[in-house]
Amino acid sequence: MNEEILINVTPRETRVAVVENGVLQELFIERTSRRGLVGNIYRGKVVRVLPGMQAAFIDIGRERTAFLHASDIIGRVKNGNGNAENSKPTDNIVDLLHQGQELLVQVVKDPLGSKGARLTTHLSVAARFLVYMPDEDHIGISQKIEDETERQRLRDLLTTLSEELGTGGYIVRTVAEGISEQELRADVVFLHKLWEEIQEREKTCGAGTLIHGDLSLVMRTMRDQVDIDIEKVRIDSRENYERAKKFAGKFIPAMADRIEYYPGERPIFDLYGIEDEIQKALNRKVQLKSGGYLIVDQTEALTTIDVNTGAFVGHRNLEETIFKTNLEATLAIARQLRLRNLGGIIILDFIDMTDASHREQVMRALEKNLERDKAKSHICEVSGLGLVEMTRKRTRESLEHVLCEPCPCCDGRGSVRTAETVCYEVFRELIRESRQYETEQFLVLASQEVVDLMLDEESAGVAELEEFIGRPIRFQVESLYTQEQFDVVLM
Repeated sequence: MNEEILINVTPRETRVAVVENGVLQELFIERTSRRGLVGNIYRGKVVRVLPGMQAAFIDIGRERTAFLHASDIIGRVKNGNGNAENSKPTDNIVDLLHQGQELLVQVVKDPLGSKGARLTTHLSVAARFLVYMPDEDHIGISQKIEDETERQRLRDLLTTLSEELGTGGYIVRTVAEGISEQELRADVVFLHKLWEEIQEREKTCGAGTLIHGDLSLVMRTMRDQVDIDIEKVRIDSRENYERAKKFAGKFIPAMADRIEYYPGERPIFDLYGIEDEIQKALNRKVQLKSGGYLIVDQTEALTTIDVNTGAFVGHRNLEETIFKTNLEATLAIARQLRLRNLGGIIILDFIDMTDASHREQVMRALEKNLERDKAKSHICEVSGLGLVEMTRKRTRESLEHVLCEPCPCCDGRGSVRTAETVCYEVFRELIRESRQYETEQFLVLASQEVVDLMLDEESAGVAELEEFIGRPIRFQVESLYTQEQFDVVLM
């Protein structure tokens, strides 16, 4: 697997593309005006407690209040003076929080759609090899470190270091496999110093203040995405290249020579065809190489992906054609989930297969293709209707929600009323207005399509209406109106 990371930096936007074997697999976008909040720690203030939802709304200084559920609150929450208010575990939000209370909270999920950010009081700070959890006391090891001897070595080293340098819990990241005691110690020391700084800032900051902000997208990529399996990292910004090079020299020496500065005149994303792939990722239809295709539809509650054979007719029989299309679709689905950053509930509608062994092979292929996805996912069994239900962890907005907004013409419905339908709406409105107001004539302002239809195919209907209401009707084209918009003016 040839894997590269391309980083494109402009004054207001940074984009990171993960390319595997020349194909775009993931895209991360961060804009100066809308930086992600995940990982940020705030001094929040409780503005409302909702016992019925076992949750509270917290003011963290953002436009929208954030959401904190009772399950995300540790059993001991500190007040503004640093004193423990709750020392015994409880499941009732009323026993944990009250209006006006201040507490440290961390964002675990960016604001999505109309929802505010999701918070937790289980605070953590991350470094290259470790995640430090000051309020915990256990040590977790990444499941991707499979060697049991190595897992035990890391656990023993951390146990010794935590006894020596201070309390708290840790999660050992995948990239920590094989590192030395010295490297591990450096991470522990750094994290403890960082946590001490956060505690000092908390003492002087008021409610709604950012106490600790996560790294920029470029540095998060170096920390979380780059490992020795990456063939190359190419950056088109000299300043960010220097910073990435310095980071690699300190934490990933083996990667230092694989980080390149790209000074070319041609944009780096154009060089790899990334821009075209981004445009394709915004389409509903995803073409498969065989001639089949996927239809991807996002709603607020869930995402559906429908598999179709399309132009693929196969070579043997229908069942074999369906099986091959579904197998190919599993690879495309796994890529689309990562590329579009689709999360939450996802329904996959594969083409019905009568052969049980084929269904089993398709499910195994889907699981295998999802293995490279860093976001956690869970696949359920095939339902009685032949649908595959799955979930994928979502912490940030999908690609479509970052790059697009609802269509002003259809308001996100995906369709607009026909010109004929609008004509008849105009007729009804004219009758309604004629009964309410005494006027000499009416002026209808509408789009070009509607006016053309009124003066051509519907001209007889307009004449009948004028006779019915006893007043003349004039029409005027408004070029800025959508096909659904119209106004009736009294003259």
